[in-house]
Amino acid sequence: MSAVRLLVLGAVRRRGRAHGYQVRADLESWGAHEWSSATSGSVYHALKAMAGQGLLLVHETTPSTAGGPPRMEYELTEAGVRTYLTLLRDALTEREPKLDLLAAAVGLVDDLPRAEAIELLRRRAEALEEWRAGIAGQLPPDTDLETWGPVGEVVGLWLHTAESRAEWTRRLIRRLEGGAFRMADEAEES
Repeated sequence: MSAVRLLVLGAVRRRGRAHGYQVRADLESWGAHEWSSATSGSVYHALKAMAGQGLLLVHETTPSTAGGPPRMEYELTEAGVRTYLTLLRDALTEREPKLDLLAAAVGLVDDLPRAEAIELLRRRAEALEEWRAGIAGQLPPDTDLETWGPVGEVVGLWLHTAESRAEWTRRLIRRLEGGAFRMADEAEES
């Protein structure tokens, strides 16, 4: 699963219809070029590839004033919407997505209904807690990882990673339960 794919589909969906420059500018305004591989080239490549896969509908619009090809605008097809929501849901649920993919999904979480986002994140937290319990369950009772040398540090890293990711996920769940963000199923206030 690709963070660029998720980001591009999400950016196009939020605009309804957008040309490549708008998508790239939106992603840059989110800082995605700093924490993901969403570079100018990857954005345009993703747009072209997903149009070829039937996920995006291409509209020729404004002719180029410089004599180049006309500007292309992209719009999600029904398959594109389904793919986008599947990528989003999978990234939020997965125990160990790449950090850029998780960041993309969290940045787009408000495209889901609140209850669904909370449920997906609960599944992620449970998977992380099961992972941590599985690691800890393999250790002999009263294990002092400091006596294990570098291997103890590796085990400690995995335990810490599982704990910190689960706690971060539970914090986000609490924020969502407390009403943070305007989610897809909530009307905009006038």
